[in-house]
Amino acid sequence: MKKPPLIATLEAGGTKMVAGLATGPDGILAREKIATTNPEETMGRLVEFFKIAVGEYGEVDALAVGTFGPADLNEKSPTYGCILETPKAGWAGTDLLGPLRRVLGGVPAVFETDVNAALFGEATWGAAQGLENAAYFTVGTGIGGGILINGELVHGVGHPEMGHMRVSRHAEDGYAGCCPFHQDCLEGLASGPALEERWKKGAEEWSPDHVAWEIEADYLAQACLNVLMIAPPERIILGGGVMHQAQLFSLVRARLAELLNGYLAYEELRGDLGSFIVPPSLGDDAGLLGCVALGQRFILPPQAR
Repeated sequence: MKKPPLIATLEAGGTKMVAGLATGPDGILAREKIATTNPEETMGRLVEFFKIAVGEYGEVDALAVGTFGPADLNEKSPTYGCILETPKAGWAGTDLLGPLRRVLGGVPAVFETDVNAALFGEATWGAAQGLENAAYFTVGTGIGGGILINGELVHGVGHPEMGHMRVSRHAEDGYAGCCPFHQDCLEGLASGPALEERWKKGAEEWSPDHVAWEIEADYLAQACLNVLMIAPPERIILGGGVMHQAQLFSLVRARLAELLNGYLAYEELRGDLGSFIVPPSLGDDAGLLGCVALGQRFILPPQAR
């Protein structure tokens, strides 16, 4: 039996980068977490990781990158593979894809957002497996979102920036917001840094019934409602570091039900929404495995996927 293609992967986040070599969920051969500091230092460490990994495991068949954004995903653009204007200080204009392709010998490459990669991983092997339509939010240092419609990731003039949608301010929230572009967009009000800046302490110090969680759930439920009204998914996955607070899931589901107020009486939206708003089943491997799935899809003919 022919071995599955070996994919070099990079999940590029605002706090850390996760580089790897893998063939699938049971074939993660190498993995390293690298802090996202400045571009020169971080890219140098990534290049060194891939040099060593390829030396140990052999040549790869493709490279797949899932990155924080905004990023240029247009292959015809002169800045394809680069980070665009971003809240991540110092990274605007950084060529993320080029140096990695060069160290890997110019192999075929896929360049996507980190959250699109995570969504594709969940659609291939995880919580959205078997579904044609799904959405994913990652809630952490920033907030990103991806949408799958008819089995395809949504793109347009760029890629979805669901973390920067507008939401109505909670009645008990006087926090100005931390987004350097929009101040009180979803990311500005509900990201990890927004939570810590608003309450002046880390989430690990709050009790499960702290008002912070009610406010956070309200913003996330509004985001889910907006996606539901625009590109109705069969399931919404909520991942990222903030969603490690398990009590948020029941709060978001309950608030979404309140916001719907009986509207959209689809089977998926009945009951407690326990199968509609879900965590990623691939956990912290969703991004890495999503890159594997994207890389394999890019180089394999349909009948071999």
